[in-house]
Amino acid sequence: MANLKDLKTRIDSVKSTRKITKAMQMVAAAKLRRAQETAEAARPYADRMEAVLGNLAKGASSNSAAPMLLTGTGREDVHLLVVATSERGLCGGFNSSIVKLAKAKIAELQGEGKTVKIITVGKKGREQMKREYGDLMIEHVDMSEVKTIGYANAHGIASDLLTRFDAEEFDVCTIFFNTFKNVVEQIPTELQLIPAVFDNADDEGTSTHYEYEPDENSILADLLPRSIATQIFTALLENGASEQGARMSAMDNATRNAGEMIDKLTIQFNRSRQAAITNELIEIISGAEAL
Repeated sequence: MANLKDLKTRIDSVKSTRKITKAMQMVAAAKLRRAQETAEAARPYADRMEAVLGNLAKGASSNSAAPMLLTGTGREDVHLLVVATSERGLCGGFNSSIVKLAKAKIAELQGEGKTVKIITVGKKGREQMKREYGDLMIEHVDMSEVKTIGYANAHGIASDLLTRFDAEEFDVCTIFFNTFKNVVEQIPTELQLIPAVFDNADDEGTSTHYEYEPDENSILADLLPRSIATQIFTALLENGASEQGARMSAMDNATRNAGEMIDKLTIQFNRSRQAAITNELIEIISGAEAL
């Protein structure tokens, strides 16, 4: 009977776990819709800003007076990597995929003899990175108290990066995050922030010629810092939607697995109980025959 009691306790424990995972799945599903809408709403603005700045950069990149955020320092010796992950776990491979991409980049840069510095955003990324690259980490951005991601959060990170760039602490800055595609697929993404790289500029053959007042360099000097903050904000929003999607998928799988385990344990419990009853009957019958 002790075996039956252990099985009953385990079945009750798995049922309690299934209730928790089911509740977390429903919470993630509720948060996902809003996070997805916010991330998708931010994409057109970010893409259009990149296109406008890209067109401006075409005429300014060859100019000696172009901002350093566009032209860079002229070196690529020191790389600053911003690894953006979540503050909480139980979201499948969401955090691991970002960290894996960042580690591959670190190995590549170190293989080329470059100096690497790391800033982590989110506790889970810090926990994974510090085991192997703790000596490279120079700062951590704690967002555990942030209920809703806002532009102010991205602006704070961008201000710190710009201050460090002005102090010549690094030459190239890259951010790592997950781009939301759907509930079951999030794409690990590597995006260079400094110096600015524009892929969405209009093709040379189709672009319209504009005359700017003030000149391109002055506009870029004002807009490039905002562009960096916008890119970081977009990355945080994409991460937020990806996190909820990954958690919803992970909790759904966990709920299914718990259900399957309950079915198996229930079958095992019934068989053990039947065997115990059979043994008792055999003992009773044997005792009666002995009399």
